[in-house]
Amino acid sequence: MVSFVDEVTLHLRAGHGGDGCVSVRREKFKPLAGPDGGNGGSGGDIVLVADPQVTTLLAYHRRPHRSSQNGSPGMGDNRAGASGEVLELAVPVGTVVKDAAGAELADLEAPGMRFVVADGGQGGLGNAALASPKRKAPGFALLGTPGYEGDVVLELKTLADVALVGFPSAGKSSLIAAMSAAKPKIADYPFTTLHPNLGVVQAGEHRFTVADVPGLIEGASEGKGLGLEFLRHVERCEALLHVIDCATLEPGRDPLSDFETIRAELAAYPVPEGQTPLLERPQLVALNKIDVPEARELADFVRPEFEAMDLPVFEISTVSRTGLRELGFALGEVVDAARAAKADAPEPPRIVLRPRAVDAADFVVKVEGGSAGPVYRVIGTKPERWVAQTDFANDEAVGYLADRLARLGVEDELVRAGATPGSTVVIGAGAGVVFDWEPTLTSAAELVTAPRGTDARLDENRRATRAERRSEYHERMDAKAEARAELDREREAGIWRDDDEEER
Repeated sequence: MVSFVDEVTLHLRAGHGGDGCVSVRREKFKPLAGPDGGNGGSGGDIVLVADPQVTTLLAYHRRPHRSSQNGSPGMGDNRAGASGEVLELAVPVGTVVKDAAGAELADLEAPGMRFVVADGGQGGLGNAALASPKRKAPGFALLGTPGYEGDVVLELKTLADVALVGFPSAGKSSLIAAMSAAKPKIADYPFTTLHPNLGVVQAGEHRFTVADVPGLIEGASEGKGLGLEFLRHVERCEALLHVIDCATLEPGRDPLSDFETIRAELAAYPVPEGQTPLLERPQLVALNKIDVPEARELADFVRPEFEAMDLPVFEISTVSRTGLRELGFALGEVVDAARAAKADAPEPPRIVLRPRAVDAADFVVKVEGGSAGPVYRVIGTKPERWVAQTDFANDEAVGYLADRLARLGVEDELVRAGATPGSTVVIGAGAGVVFDWEPTLTSAAELVTAPRGTDARLDENRRATRAERRSEYHERMDAKAEARAELDREREAGIWRDDDEEER
């Protein structure tokens, strides 16, 4: 059985970035020729693409968990890791993307539109990229950052030119089947149509699409029946065609009361800001099932009432196909007029991308109270990314993180916020990474013989030449002779005497 799904929740996990590599080049006569660790590859993004060949979100309803590839780690010999492949997800044209809280992220209303819904992680730098004149041989590399993990909601709003609205069993599915090549399910019981059907109608030179919206009942705008769930498919239609059943046998129903009930539900449905309210769009009335003699008499009786409302009225029958040709041409003219008005309308305001201000803060420090004293939380893109890239098992990497945070001004801002040595500092939202802060964070550089960022193994160990050794020897002998001569002069001057001279 073919199903229709117009709202799904996707659980996304973008690829994580690969870790950088720590490596030292070794070759003949150059056992320690410098760092050559490559960078890690970036994780793959997840991209939504509006595809006109896709008409439903059923594939994502059955498989809501989607993930892209991780980046590969870097390797020695300056070999960078491979980046993860981008995962493209085809969605129907007219799909609205929202976050878990319901805020709209993107509206894929045109074929080919692309939206990066989940960013892949950034690859970490290898020690070759971290080398500098002051840090000639880094003994650490940066880790790859994790990709986006979270949920997004996909909501499909059918893109059609004309929407067929009316009570259940009014003949909407039969009408779209008679006017187009669509083959919806048709049966003689209410709510046969459980999902919108889309058909393409060709009337002379007019070509337009028609959407069959599931039956509406009183209270549909408040969630009764199936109306509220599918009324959003009417939002993007240029015109409304009221399909009214003139042969209904239900007590208390007649064409005029059905029409007023549907209009009340359309008026109560809020459309997004910037769109024309539903009742202000072009509307036509189709009095259906006039192949039944009683229905034709009723249609002739109520037709003047609709014409008095300045509404075009058509008496049709989907069984005998009476009036369908005239209805198709009328709908085509209305759609063409709406398209021409849209083409003449002023262009929507362009999206202006403004660069980040030069003096914009890279982070903020928030003071949070707690039973154990105040907690200083550092929130910012850079500090959080740097913490995620740090290997805390490597003392040199921790020292590098401390240097980066100090250069960014985190320590100065902590002092202004009132932090003292030993205060609890958290970097990132939620649990984050917790530190016992000291004004100057240090690594274990004092435990090594060489300064941090250098490697004593790479220092030159040159042997002295024979001439240099001879010169050093003569200098040493001359110093000894001069010392002996100085002692003799002091003895002759009577400053001191040998033990043998004192005995004599």
